Amino acid sequence: MTFEQARALFPVLDRIAYLNAGTFGPLSRGTLDAVRTELARDLEEGRSGQAYWDRATAMRKELAAQLASLLGVEPEQVALTSSTTDGCNIVLAGLDLQPEDEIVTTTDEHFGLLGPLHASRARIVVAPPDPDAIVAAVTLRARLLAISHVLWTTGQIMPVRELRERSRLPILVDGAQAAGVIPVDATGLDFYTVSGQKWLRGPDNTGGLIVADHERLRIARPSTFAQLRFDPDGAFEPRPGAERFQPNWLPVASLAGLTTALGETPDWAYERATAQAERLRELLAGQVELTEPRERATLVSFRPPRGEDPVALVERLAAAGVVVRDLPGRGLVRASVGWWTSDDDLERLVAGIVG
Repeated sequence: MTFEQARALFPVLDRIAYLNAGTFGPLSRGTLDAVRTELARDLEEGRSGQAYWDRATAMRKELAAQLASLLGVEPEQVALTSSTTDGCNIVLAGLDLQPEDEIVTTTDEHFGLLGPLHASRARIVVAPPDPDAIVAAVTLRARLLAISHVLWTTGQIMPVRELRERSRLPILVDGAQAAGVIPVDATGLDFYTVSGQKWLRGPDNTGGLIVADHERLRIARPSTFAQLRFDPDGAFEPRPGAERFQPNWLPVASLAGLTTALGETPDWAYERATAQAERLRELLAGQVELTEPRERATLVSFRPPRGEDPVALVERLAAAGVVVRDLPGRGLVRASVGWWTSDDDLERLVAGIVG
């Protein structure tokens, strides 16, 4: 698939320089068609019967296998969820942390991770996003590291495997800004959670949770999809592997949509996205104050020039057909550069900023 063919998958790109996949990725025609096909089937054939359940089960397994391949793990280690935050809540509820326990995290985490951390009852220890500072924050009371693989604020890639090894703690990795952006190998990482609607470009309310060893996590939020069979008193036999942590029913249309979106990813996706992000940094150099972490993904954050308010700049760019976002409380604007991003998209952004 050429770049022109890949870009043509997304109708929104005909009009808009869409640079906000870190919030919601662009939807392709194929994804929409897959969703429509399943909804039409539901309309005409109903949502019941053995054939329906067999199809839904097969689609769940197919999607789990695709996510496993994307993240370098086994399908048995994948639970389908509705979001990254959903996965965080499943893990933190299942660890049964106590008020005397500590979780080490960083100053640059999204509330999608921070909210579940603060609901866990454990004490939250916050360190700068520097490996040495994070390891130094680990005490004998620490029970978990909880860190983003790619920081949503700056695009910094965190050395999550190194941090797990140095701290000797289990790690919960928020992969919302990594999956579909950089190559991910979650092997050996205890918990890795992703969203489907961001860089994976799937429907809303889709995602996945990787659980390396299901025996180390209690089923704290059981659903119908967590069990193989149950007794009248509520005792149940869990599903094998990470399936036991699946929190809810995902519509068949959503399964089809995310499966299709994943299958549309070209072989050159990571290489091109990285190159385009670096090109944007080059275009912005000298025009704005950039955040430039040494190890970085394809989020490009910057301070608006001439003291312009970030919200005002985002609104001004949107009026010109360029979609980015501000980062509340940070004074930054963030552009999400994907494999579908063209040179023209970048030039429109830069012209809108400096013009």
